Amino acid sequence: MAFDEKYDPKQDPKVDEAAYESASIPLVQEQPVPREERLLVRKLDRRILPIACLMYLFAYLDRSNLGNARLQGLPADVLGGDPTGKRFDWVNSVFFFSYILCAVPATILAKFFPPRLYLGCAAIGWGICSTLMSTAFNQAGLMVARVGLGVFEAGFGPGIPLYFSLFYTKHELGLRLAYWFGFAAVAGAFGGLLAFGVQHAHVAIENWRLLFIVEGIPAVFLGLIAIAFLPNRPETTSFFTEDERKIALARANRDTSGDIGYHVNKSHIANAFKDWRVGFKLWRVLFAMTCTTISSQIYLGGVIYFGANAALASISAFLPTIIKTFGYTNARAQLLTVPPYAMTAVVITIASWCSDRLLTRGPFIMVTSAIGGIGYVLLLTVAHNNHVQYFAVFCIVGGTYTTIGLVIAWYAHNLGSETKRATGTPLYMAIGQTGSILGSHLFPSIEGPRYIKGFSVLAGLLFLGTICAGILTIHYRYENARRDRVYGKHIPGTRVDTSELADRAPGFRYVP
Repeated sequence: MAFDEKYDPKQDPKVDEAAYESASIPLVQEQPVPREERLLVRKLDRRILPIACLMYLFAYLDRSNLGNARLQGLPADVLGGDPTGKRFDWVNSVFFFSYILCAVPATILAKFFPPRLYLGCAAIGWGICSTLMSTAFNQAGLMVARVGLGVFEAGFGPGIPLYFSLFYTKHELGLRLAYWFGFAAVAGAFGGLLAFGVQHAHVAIENWRLLFIVEGIPAVFLGLIAIAFLPNRPETTSFFTEDERKIALARANRDTSGDIGYHVNKSHIANAFKDWRVGFKLWRVLFAMTCTTISSQIYLGGVIYFGANAALASISAFLPTIIKTFGYTNARAQLLTVPPYAMTAVVITIASWCSDRLLTRGPFIMVTSAIGGIGYVLLLTVAHNNHVQYFAVFCIVGGTYTTIGLVIAWYAHNLGSETKRATGTPLYMAIGQTGSILGSHLFPSIEGPRYIKGFSVLAGLLFLGTICAGILTIHYRYENARRDRVYGKHIPGTRVDTSELADRAPGFRYVP
């Protein structure tokens, strides 16, 4: 369907008219939640979460397994020994270039296809690219495969928050996205164990090639499973009964208005790129500086995401190398990456559950980003105590992963409309992924074992993220209060028409 073609949901034969009409009725969330709705949420959880979480597990394994392969001889075999570490840095970072370039167009394109087909094909694509990395015999071959990996993952990473927002309310979204993103931490733990096992395998090919094969092929099968079993959009999926469809569409219209059908609102695409908060003066937050405005939630969120992703990229690629500098063997360094990731999976779940219950995310992001920054400060200042340094690794991994998970949940609601989420989510993620390029170049071998520059830069970026999260939180609370004064109190759970103004609609309220 063309961008400017007028879409009438009642004329779409796939849409049940009665279900659509019921979704337009203001619905105040009852306390407690009706039994039929609880059963529907459980049904969604059982179908969506296992598939989405396993997909992200292998997506993250395929993205980050270079760090493990580095200790299994990859530089010596295909990078000419790589004495400076710069060749490895470029192989690692080229993924992020293609991810950044493709994220926005890929996610907007996703609006025109059934979600299960789009997400499933993305998984098949990156699984094939990851497996093909095992066939590389030089730097160019590795980089081509990594470019393809970035292209296909660019649709999956931003696509999942958009997909979850079709089915879950703002009171449920944070925890579900935490389960999903928490599997990045599970991937770190599982990847360390898997790399340890592969390290001791006795096969005819190099260990790092076997690692790429073992972690690449499952993604292809998961893509096929997603195509077969993930629900499509609420108004068209055969996964719902008609009564369940009415409830699902009503849920999609709480505190916002859900789209119907496969179409894109062009004005919301432009709005996502030029979403400037005119009138929110920085002097209201910091001293009394005059006439200074701050950038939009998307760009300020991009700054938070930039710092967290710079840390995340360095963790993914260099954590085994960093732990090895504590004086451990390669195999033991692989194993010691497991506990920080395991702890992080628990922390991100607890933090996201609390943020859902309190319906606030900014203060949690401030705390977790600061904890990550403190971890890097400890690595800089306590150089000769392995116990403190290992504790610092827990702070870094836990703080960084939890920050990213909470930011994803923050913007899954605050962008207002489905089209703006489809544009804004990959936009701030693309800004953040430029931080991943930086993080991929902060730990060259010649700067080890202290890596003073890398630790200092990442500490500064995470503390900057703490400040930005505080500014955004104050802004959201200020804007909610202003709308309450001007337009009157919003009744939680009622439908807000965001089809034209997205999150600027008078009745829309932000999650601070």
